[in-house]
Amino acid sequence: MQPSIPMQFLAWVTYPLVLILFAALFCQLVSPQAVGSGIPELKTIMRGVVLKEYLTPKAFVAKVVSLTAGLGSGIPVGKEGPFVHIASICAAVLSKFLSIFCGVYEVSVLHAPSNCHVLMRIFIYFVGVLFSIEVTSTYFAVRNYWRGFFAATFSAFVFRVFAVWNKDAITITALFRTNFRMDFPFDLQELPAFAVIGICSGLLGAFFVYFNRQVVLIVRQHATLSRFLTKYRLVYPGVITFVIASLTFPPGFGQFMAGELMPREAISSLFDNFTWVKHTEDPQLLGRSAVWIHPKVSVFVIILLFFLMKFWMSVVATTMPIPCGGFMPVFVLGAAFGRLIGEIMAWLFPDGILFDGFVYKILPGGYAVIGAAALTGAVSHTVSTAVICFELTGQIAHILPMMVAVILANMVAQSLQPSLYDSIIQVKKLPYLPDLGWNQISKYNIFVEDIMVSDVKFISSNCKYRDLKDVLQNTTVSTFPLVDSPDSMILMGSVERTELQALLLRHLSPERRLAREMPQKLIEASYDGHQWKHESFAFVDEDVDEEEEDKGKTEIEVWEQEELEKKVCFSSCRIDPSPFQLVERTSLHKTHTLFSLLGLTNAYVTSMGKLKGVIALEELQKAIEGSTRTGVQLRPPLASFRDATQTSSGKEHTNWSTKRWNKDKSDTVTGKSAVDSGPENSGGPSSPVSQQSSLPR
Repeated sequence: MQPSIPMQFLAWVTYPLVLILFAALFCQLVSPQAVGSGIPELKTIMRGVVLKEYLTPKAFVAKVVSLTAGLGSGIPVGKEGPFVHIASICAAVLSKFLSIFCGVYEVSVLHAPSNCHVLMRIFIYFVGVLFSIEVTSTYFAVRNYWRGFFAATFSAFVFRVFAVWNKDAITITALFRTNFRMDFPFDLQELPAFAVIGICSGLLGAFFVYFNRQVVLIVRQHATLSRFLTKYRLVYPGVITFVIASLTFPPGFGQFMAGELMPREAISSLFDNFTWVKHTEDPQLLGRSAVWIHPKVSVFVIILLFFLMKFWMSVVATTMPIPCGGFMPVFVLGAAFGRLIGEIMAWLFPDGILFDGFVYKILPGGYAVIGAAALTGAVSHTVSTAVICFELTGQIAHILPMMVAVILANMVAQSLQPSLYDSIIQVKKLPYLPDLGWNQISKYNIFVEDIMVSDVKFISSNCKYRDLKDVLQNTTVSTFPLVDSPDSMILMGSVERTELQALLLRHLSPERRLAREMPQKLIEASYDGHQWKHESFAFVDEDVDEEEEDKGKTEIEVWEQEELEKKVCFSSCRIDPSPFQLVERTSLHKTHTLFSLLGLTNAYVTSMGKLKGVIALEELQKAIEGSTRTGVQLRPPLASFRDATQTSSGKEHTNWSTKRWNKDKSDTVTGKSAVDSGPENSGGPSSPVSQQSSLPR
């Protein structure tokens, strides 16, 4: 009985279509925050920014269920990023039950689960820690190193033991076992080919990131298309899944691109030791790798078609509104590209390379391993992918050419595009600080005074409750600077918005008003005809509500207006005496380093203790990107003219500094007592504060 091609096609397309639609719908209904990789959001959270609903049990359920359905569909999507997100959710939930992980350890505890889930997914023990650090952290606290290794080793061991018990593996070995010769794995004459793989991988990795970002921007910027896809959310993933499944149908076009192979099978075959170009006559000797051999099409065409088709499929598939990552799809692409170069080398040198009287055969599988590490490193801007390949294959025979290729790929990719995770951060407009690249040397000549916000909403130590009420009603700032007086502007500290709200509510609370009025009412009510009446406190409490209802609104408003004219008493308010401060002439490079290292969201700009402005993550982002914020005059990046005028006369600069010191000294006489009696004004690392132009925390 001949199989029905239409029925096979229907089953081939329907199966992934149903799973992808279910994943998209379930994720949308339960937790939309579970969409995507999760690593960009985790990077943002680890630098101190609070993202709501990203580390909740609802996001965990949506991520696990939708990811399972998405992976089962066979669509080229990865799982490393979602696994990191899942592990971080577990750590965040567990930290709520352990008081030891509260406060400063809340961010540190997220590093260990990100390590263990990277290892647990790709079955490696050592380099998963390095990879997770590279993709989630700009600066890493070494004290968390052993925690990451401990969690990673334990989780990977348990996972691999379960695989052995479940008969999925015979023992704990490498995932993609290879048998490359160890005595002479490659010849030095092959290094130029490995370097070409690295350079081309850098270009391809940068194009992958650019292509991925453009797909998202085109969908968002096209108003009609964006409204349509927002209204019908299942159309976009449904169309993409149908197109990909149709093109990979094995009896159809899929036979020319090994469409029947799953990602793990594709990697195993691409790392094969056999040279496919030499086995076109008898492909049965290749085993599962025989799908790369077609009687009418060259093996080079099949590998090239596989690479090109999987390239755009992976780019588009990672933009679907489901939990998905990009590591494994890019890893497969790199292996295919390296295999193509290796097969070309084997075709150019069919007898091998002659060296010192011996002929050594070309190993296309080694080229595939190097290509996988190089392209993955180029997309993620990491070098630990080289060590990942060592542990995946169980061999380090190609350590030198692999490191050369990965470093070259990173150099090319980093000079052209940000990493895939940083690109997603830019597309989603997350409050994350970009890196200062090699081509941004001009930004090093910008100072804080060029980009700070001068119109700062502040409170003074002698302000009234009315001023406090106006500031709270007219701004959304989460933290306010506290100055000595509006005239001196000496920075004394910072106060959280919640503290000021509680202070104002306590001052205008009905309990406080009744507490003042009750003694007088008790005296008037208890004295009748020169006779005292004994009344219980229970009776008085029962009459409070009735008296409150009888009291007119006018009398209450008059009392509130009188209370608002009183000066604020900050004795019951928690004040941070040492908010982070910068001076006006702090360079952009130093500011960027401090914000990245300390995880700051904003800092106050002072001059001799006086508050001059505030700089937040938003201003720093726009300064690095080269744009200006409304109301902020950003000086030209090439500020050579300013430097020339400042360095033309050292004596003039000294006189100017002396005059300014004398002027500031005379202006701060009124605030001397506040400075002497208050906390020190020297800036030091402390909890981040925010200002009006900063993004919501």
